[in-house]
Amino acid sequence: MIDGGGESLGLDGLIKERHPCFGEKRGKNGRVHLPVASACNISCRFCRRAFNGSEDRPGVASGIMNADQALARIGEALEFCPEITVAGIAGPGDALADAGALEVFRRIHERYPELILCMSTNGLMLPSYARDLNNVGVRAVTVTVNGTNSETVQRVVSEIRFAGNVYKDSYGAELLIKRQLEGIRLASEFAKVKVNIVLIPGVNDDAIGETARSVAEAGAELMNIIPLIPQHEFAGIIAPDCQAIQKAREAAEAHIPVFRHCCRCRADAFGIPGVKDGAFLTAGQSDTFSHG
Repeated sequence: MIDGGGESLGLDGLIKERHPCFGEKRGKNGRVHLPVASACNISCRFCRRAFNGSEDRPGVASGIMNADQALARIGEALEFCPEITVAGIAGPGDALADAGALEVFRRIHERYPELILCMSTNGLMLPSYARDLNNVGVRAVTVTVNGTNSETVQRVVSEIRFAGNVYKDSYGAELLIKRQLEGIRLASEFAKVKVNIVLIPGVNDDAIGETARSVAEAGAELMNIIPLIPQHEFAGIIAPDCQAIQKAREAAEAHIPVFRHCCRCRADAFGIPGVKDGAFLTAGQSDTFSHG
C-alpha cells in the first residue's frame, strides 16, 4: 500500500515524482536525514565517523537522536522546508546494526504517512530485517556495496561483526557479499533499491563493472559512484579525478543507470540537496558511537 495520496502513482511513479535522489525532479524535492543509528557492524578503511557542525560528508552528524527527537526534527525540518518529501536514516552508523531504526520508521509512518521512508545500510543485516522494513513502510533503500569479490572487499573492509563473531578474512568478506546481494533481492520486492559504491583508486576501481552487474542482477535499479574522501586508513590515497570517475560511470552504465548528482550528504542533513540545504546543530544529544 502506498500512503500519502500516492496510490494512483504506484511505487515507481511515487519515487520518480517525490524522491530527490531516485526521482526525476531534482532540485525541487527535499529530504530530512535522522541521525539515530549509533552502531556499526563493519569497519571500512575509508570511514571516519565524527560529530561536528562543519563537515559536509557522510558519517558526520551533530549528535545521535532518540525516537522522540527524530519525530520532533521532522516537524522542525518541514517548517524550514515544506518541500521535504522523504525521511531517511543514513547514519552516522549503520541503520540496521540494531533494531532501533525500525521503531523510528514505524512512528514516522504513523504520524507522517505522506513521507517516503528511505534507508541507507551496508546490507549485512538487510536479509534479517527486510520483512520488518516492508511492514513499517520503507520504500527506498540504498545499500553500500564496495565490491562483489572477496579480494576487493577485504581491501576495503577490515572487520565484519556478525552473530557474535568477528571476521577479518575471506570468509567474512564472502559473508558480507552474500548477504548484501540477498538483501538487495529481498528489498527490491517492496522498495526501490540504489547501490552506493565508493570509488577508491588502486583498490576497487577495476571492479566497478563487475559490481554493477552483480547488484543489477540482484534487483538494484540505480548506482551512485562516490569519489573517495581520503581519510582514516585511506588518507594517503589520492581522490579519483574527473577522468577516473567518468571511466567508472561508463563501466557501471553497461549494466545499470548511474546517479550523477550526489551531494555526499551528512547524516543529519535536511532540505533540498544542493539548493536549500543544511543541518541542525543538536545540542544536548548523545555523541557516542558503538560497534555492534
